[in-house]
Amino acid sequence: MAATRKIQQQQVEEKGVPEAREALNQFKYEVANEIGVPLKQGYNGDLTSAQNGYVGGYMVKKMIEAQEKILSGSQK
Repeated sequence: MAATRKIQQQQVEEKGVPEAREALNQFKYEVANEIGVPLKQGYNGDLTSAQNGYVGGYMVKKMIEAQEKILSGSQK
């Protein structure tokens, strides 16, 4: 079972653009810092699921806002 899960995780990680992965990782730390969540490199098991969810949710919000600006033609 664990081997199957590891293979599935590798398949997920292989998809996408490698350059984007690093940019998104950096963005995650910027957002966490902006909203006051003490996210650090490595283990973050001391953070609550609410804190982690807030970081992810805020990332999505900012990405949507950026895309809306691009689509509307106003890149301020």
